[in-house]
Amino acid sequence: MATQANTQGSEARGAAANASGASAGKLTVRQALVLGATLFSMFFGAGNLILPPLLGAQAGADALPALVGFLVTAIGFPVLGIVAVALAGDLKQLAGRVSPWFASLFAVLVYLAIGPCLAIPRTSSTAFEMLVPLLPAGVPVLGASVAFSVVFFAASFALALRPGKLSKILGRISAPALIVLIVAVVGSSLVAPLGEATPAVEPYTSAPAVQGFINGYQTMDLLAALCFGIVIAMNVRDMGVERPASVAAAISRSGVIAGVLMLAVYCGLGYVGVVTGAVVPGAENGAQLLTAAATGHFGLAGTVIVAAIFLIACLNVCTGLISSCSQFFSETFPRVPYRAWAAGFAIFSCVVSNFGLTAIIAFSVPLLNALYPVAIVLVLMGMAARAVDRVPFVWKWTVGVVAVESVIVSLRDAFAPGAWLPFDALPFADLGLSWIAPALVGVLLGLVHSALAARRA
Repeated sequence: MATQANTQGSEARGAAANASGASAGKLTVRQALVLGATLFSMFFGAGNLILPPLLGAQAGADALPALVGFLVTAIGFPVLGIVAVALAGDLKQLAGRVSPWFASLFAVLVYLAIGPCLAIPRTSSTAFEMLVPLLPAGVPVLGASVAFSVVFFAASFALALRPGKLSKILGRISAPALIVLIVAVVGSSLVAPLGEATPAVEPYTSAPAVQGFINGYQTMDLLAALCFGIVIAMNVRDMGVERPASVAAAISRSGVIAGVLMLAVYCGLGYVGVVTGAVVPGAENGAQLLTAAATGHFGLAGTVIVAAIFLIACLNVCTGLISSCSQFFSETFPRVPYRAWAAGFAIFSCVVSNFGLTAIIAFSVPLLNALYPVAIVLVLMGMAARAVDRVPFVWKWTVGVVAVESVIVSLRDAFAPGAWLPFDALPFADLGLSWIAPALVGVLLGLVHSALAARRA
């Protein structure tokens, strides 16, 4: 009886796969492109729009090396993160190579950091800030902010209730619309630039490539990459692919496609910043530069275009984050269903978003600074997991040492900025990369420990 049921189930899944276009456990080219566009939409939010133009304006004539450094951390690491998680199975299995309790703790902290503690509330507050110039005169900003956040999170919650269908919504509708709007702004700057490149200003006056590398952290896409695999895997299976190896391959390909799309957009937005920097001297964020570029070419319609770009991008990311976080927590704490987690995250984020972007960032940046170095180390070792698994204590020592260093430095930066720590004397500490030397020490200690353990065995 069970054999017959399994056979019927397999036949049903096979029929579904053929009906959807997948065959032999593989996605069609069209499905792969849709999946890549879906992942691009989930990644591409307000920070991804703001950072490249500001980099272009501040780096000016030195924008090329700065942008190359930025692309390494803003695209290279996230794509590697998608692949590393796909190869491991999920974030818990990747982090579980350190220890089970570390995997659970790290996964929870990552999901909270990129979810309700920062990224989800930020999507609403950033989208609203871009709509403020379009508000009628006399409309109270606070009241409008509250009303906007309620509608915004209600829409995101409704979309997140069907996570397996995100590819149909984001990949086929939202992503193409977002790309078309960005092309309009970038294309106008290419055809008729508003200005010329200016000399680099701080912090790009020295080592622009390194500074771009560090600023790429601010996208937070590496942390997001560790989490989005759950939802992408669900969409892959809904397309008829069941074998774990095929699912991992499909997720990896979608990460590469999303990376190519982000590469094109980042380069375009960086160029917009380069040629618009002279028009908006001393710009504090990329939103001002994008607004100036769009308004300079299209007038009031340009302001509407930029507001639409931010609204679509933020809604895409908010939906993806609510879905990913709710999926993770419903599996980790199964007594609370997915729908309840999604509603809780949406309501909490709606409230937090009305405290303002500055307050949100101030609350969450220390947590991100503590997590990011650990995430980088995990992903790099995950890409070489077969080799590292032969010396298993390398996982524990490297991640452990980096975690201790990054947590101590983050606590110092949050509560006693300016206080000296021994880590400040390490190489690259002045660039914010003091964790590199401890990571190398951790690798060495892990190799020695693994060799000693092997001898004893």
